[in-house]
Amino acid sequence: MDDSGDFSFATCVEQFHKNGLVSIPDFLSEQDVEQLKQECERIVDGTEYSEGQITVFSTRNHEGRNKYFLESGDKIRAFYEEDAFDEQGNLVVSKSRSINKIGHALHWLNPVFRRVTFSSKVKALVKEIGFKDPRLVQSMYIFKNPEIGGEVTAHQDATFLYTEPNKLIGLWLPLEDATMENGCLWYIPGSHNSMSLPRRFVRNNDPDGPLLKMVDISIHDYSNETFVPVPVCKGSCVVIHGNVVHKSEKNCSLFPRPAYTFHIIDRDGSEYSQENWLQPSEELPFPSLYENS
Repeated sequence: MDDSGDFSFATCVEQFHKNGLVSIPDFLSEQDVEQLKQECERIVDGTEYSEGQITVFSTRNHEGRNKYFLESGDKIRAFYEEDAFDEQGNLVVSKSRSINKIGHALHWLNPVFRRVTFSSKVKALVKEIGFKDPRLVQSMYIFKNPEIGGEVTAHQDATFLYTEPNKLIGLWLPLEDATMENGCLWYIPGSHNSMSLPRRFVRNNDPDGPLLKMVDISIHDYSNETFVPVPVCKGSCVVIHGNVVHKSEKNCSLFPRPAYTFHIIDRDGSEYSQENWLQPSEELPFPSLYENS
């Protein structure tokens, strides 16, 4: 990534504030893209398959997430696809194709991902958006593997990383072309302004219940809404407002759709909810974007 020049994102940011999402082409260099993919391969190769720590990631069963997931905010951990196992719990695909995502502290613990996350280009973009005290909350490498990469149902990121008022953005960096066939993003333009937050994903204080629970504030049916696809070339940066409704379909194609994504809050004038599933730890307080590299 070229960190030597001046970066201007004024036009892009104007579109972001209007629609709740914007795509910026050629944000990463070809070298950046290849380095991120190669580093992820190295991480996967070093991941030990341990039956006791297998956690399937599903956007349809949030409450099934366990302690392994809950304590991953300051670690690098693998989460698996629903369709990667048979009824007896045996892997039916290769390890490299079985993983849904790796999270949630790549941005801090891995030097390759950290360099991209804390780059001057990212800092310039976030500053243009208007964040005064941006903090890195989480990061993920999402595999979206061919034929098995799971659907991500319609949601708002603020459901999971709530701040009051809402000052949350996600940066989504595709490492292969994201197309209609392999599961590109879809979103509802303007929904960050027109739709309230119907759900919250929070820690559960009930010792007899699941560790995490989804709390319904209101009911919203997205079936009648008009979702717009966001096909983008690899190396782009898609900026997503915390309140914009977005989704992606299952990857039924023969082509992968990997992406590196991370979420940033603005601590200036907002409070990060203590009910959120992910909380800062002694090992990893949410690091400042501007003060780190």
